[in-house]
Amino acid sequence: MPALHDIAAETELWDAYAESAFKADAEPVFHWTQYAGHGPGTELLGDPSTVLEIGCGTGRALAHLAQRGIKATGVDLSPVMVAKTRDRWAETGAQFVHGEVLDHLTDTTDTYDAIYSIFGAAWFSAPDKLFPLVHERLTPGGTFVFSQPPAIPGAYGPQGMYKGGFAGKAMFTYRYSYKPQVWERLLTRAGFHEANAEVLDAPKADHIGTLVVRARR
Repeated sequence: MPALHDIAAETELWDAYAESAFKADAEPVFHWTQYAGHGPGTELLGDPSTVLEIGCGTGRALAHLAQRGIKATGVDLSPVMVAKTRDRWAETGAQFVHGEVLDHLTDTTDTYDAIYSIFGAAWFSAPDKLFPLVHERLTPGGTFVFSQPPAIPGAYGPQGMYKGGFAGKAMFTYRYSYKPQVWERLLTRAGFHEANAEVLDAPKADHIGTLVVRARR
């Protein structure tokens, strides 16, 4: 049975997340993993002039790129988060758009040298719908990169996720998990001519690693 996304309900979830996750005194920073100072950096994007972050959250990564002179745009489902990021990062020149990612990619005519997601929309969107749209919005030779936790062994496909534990209002969404080789196959089926997915080890043994996936149009 396919995941039954309720965009209105998911917007409420991500608005609640924005209230707890956004820190007005946080500084721009870019890293793919959940461990500060660990793993690769912006080099995975190549040398883009334009980037789009899908599910841009707190905007810290996008602000980092904008400060380097890159035309940086982010889209996020939460209007609360977008309002906060627009105010916080206005001076960097980064642009923040409120919208559902699949709708945004369908409606826009803009193209980008790189599109990326850091524990963002690539984790929470059905890949058979998302990947062809990302491919269409990349310039020739453009790069798509995303990171998220790796799949729990034996748990593949859409996975339901409640917000804030198991008490309180039932706010939930779906995230998508597959083996690295399946991510590669999904990307090439969507038109990407090369794709590489790997799990980076955590800096400490037995800690959760990070799935990093990179594809080229």
